[in-house]
Amino acid sequence: MGKWTFGDIPDQSGRTAIVTGANSGIGFDTARMLVLKGARTVLACRNPEKGEAAAERIRAAGARGEVAFVPLDLSDLESVAAFADRFGEEYGRLDLLVNNAGVMVPPLTRTRQGFELQMGTNHFGHFALTGRLLPLLERTEGARVVSVASLAQYYGWIGIDDLNWERRSYRPWLAYGQSKLANMLFILELQRRLTAAGSGVRATIAHPGVTTTELIRTAKALEPFISRFGMKAADGALPTLRAATDPAAAGGTYWGPGGLFGTSGPPVPARTSGRAKDAGVARRLWEESEKLTGVTFAFGGEATGKA
Repeated sequence: MGKWTFGDIPDQSGRTAIVTGANSGIGFDTARMLVLKGARTVLACRNPEKGEAAAERIRAAGARGEVAFVPLDLSDLESVAAFADRFGEEYGRLDLLVNNAGVMVPPLTRTRQGFELQMGTNHFGHFALTGRLLPLLERTEGARVVSVASLAQYYGWIGIDDLNWERRSYRPWLAYGQSKLANMLFILELQRRLTAAGSGVRATIAHPGVTTTELIRTAKALEPFISRFGMKAADGALPTLRAATDPAAAGGTYWGPGGLFGTSGPPVPARTSGRAKDAGVARRLWEESEKLTGVTFAFGGEATGKA
């Protein structure tokens, strides 16, 4: 089997996609390639100026599909609720939700609802967004949810009794690892629940290896290494795109670069850490996530919840 490339992405005409954090980096290239393949794609970004500029760059590249910007701040559950309501009113279907946006090793910061910023953005925001959009996904044949994790899942640990670092001494890298392991646990548990409910929606996950993006601006210690050896964002987006579009990508599968310990190369099936496979921890994280976000997943029905 040859290397999986942009040319392997099936035609996306007639499909509607959301890509969070699509104004730059992996998210931008994920959205750009989906649009080039014909998908109607919504760039869900926090900064309106950057989001509109990204949409215009994609249009200027001779896109086949439509592209639009809709504001979304994943660190604010009220913004998540407003986005989901607006999308539901303006679009009749959702074929693909790409949970891509993220923050990496900032100083200790709290979201509007008081969550630690990395956990609040990388996990809780996407958990709430997925739950609110689930009814629309379930009404769309062949729909998928894809989350973007990280090699950091391998050192991640879920502090289930202190998810928001209120009692522990804050350590940015450990908090990042926790949020990325949470991405893994969420998608694998989501797939288990989709399967149990008889849903046709697939949940998959991917990681970009070592890719040069704007995220490294807060990871100063790694910036020289990533800048020198990291893949370009377009290459780093390919695992996400394979998880999102490859007909052979089954629910619950994990994709990442195939070379040099998963840091670079074309996308192939990736190794899931033992902690990510812990169904007991996944259930507890799910329960805590519902409690903290106020969003309950209603498989086969309407999403419920409050901002």
